[in-house]
Amino acid sequence: MTVKKYFLAIVISEPLFQRIEAVKQDLFLKHGLKGALRSPAHITLHRPFEWKEEKENILIEKLKSFKFKNEFLIELNNYSFFEPRVIYVDLKPNNELYLLHNEIKQFAKKELRLFNETNDLRGFHPHITVASRDLKKPKFFELQQEFISKIMSGGFICNSVSLLKLEKKWGVIHNINFNIV
Repeated sequence: MTVKKYFLAIVISEPLFQRIEAVKQDLFLKHGLKGALRSPAHITLHRPFEWKEEKENILIEKLKSFKFKNEFLIELNNYSFFEPRVIYVDLKPNNELYLLHNEIKQFAKKELRLFNETNDLRGFHPHITVASRDLKKPKFFELQQEFISKIMSGGFICNSVSLLKLEKKWGVIHNINFNIV
């Protein structure tokens, strides 16, 4: 049995997706930062978990039963930082996003028997990472000065959640559209 890593996220829709990916690509070209390029621009709803690849179809079937009450607007709110390693696109406060996260967390615990999100004491801080992992402290503080005044705005309608799987990079393997009740 092969165990793979998966996670649940909102993948940013166009045209914002390309704008954020361009920022990540620019950070790679100018500063060699490639950590954030390992996954498409997204907002994590359930952090990575392990699942037997042979039972991936069961995971997808269970996820198809997830229901969320309605689609909603997510708005970007410039850049922010988790010192000293992460630069991210911040989001405007959004109660619907917190509700979605909570419902995903409860669904994953009950239906998928996943408890790793429940034990996360950091809390839910929705964001879209543009630099992390390979961003070292001195470069972080240099780039923080550059990004602190940059504008990143726009919005998109969230109407689905994506299941991503790690191969060489994280990729979307299934979209779960909200089964609006």
